[in-house]
Amino acid sequence: MIDMKRIAVIFCIALAATAQMLANDSLRIALSPNLLDSMPGVEVLQDSAVGVLLQTALQGKMEWVEIDGYRVQIYSSNQQQAAKSEALDLEDRIKEKIDQPVYVLYIPPFWKVRLGDFRTYEEAREYKKLFVDNFPEVMGDTYIVRDKIQVLQ
Repeated sequence: MIDMKRIAVIFCIALAATAQMLANDSLRIALSPNLLDSMPGVEVLQDSAVGVLLQTALQGKMEWVEIDGYRVQIYSSNQQQAAKSEALDLEDRIKEKIDQPVYVLYIPPFWKVRLGDFRTYEEAREYKKLFVDNFPEVMGDTYIVRDKIQVLQ
């Protein structure tokens, strides 16, 4: 089942990031809060924080920061001759098929592939379940790990 709340949050963050990039390029954006309200059959349900997020992005006050969080690790190997190419191949195979960032890391002596930027263990656990359902071949190598994550603040 698709988590619509999560999709809405991701959409709003992407919208805010786009607005920030456009604002930084000296372009103006006219946001009409009632634009969708005037469309038949469309009901807009929006948390009040979304408006604040968009306004902050338009003013250029948002930035990517690194915080403690969680990622889903789907690969780890220390076999130096094969591990790097296997990690990069895995990244290429899945990055277009998932909705999370893919990170290929070398933490000597291991090559690792990790997914996502999750603030809570619960978010990571839910995503791990969805990922394993769609990619059962990596089920045995999939773990939730603590990591520094990238978030907009």
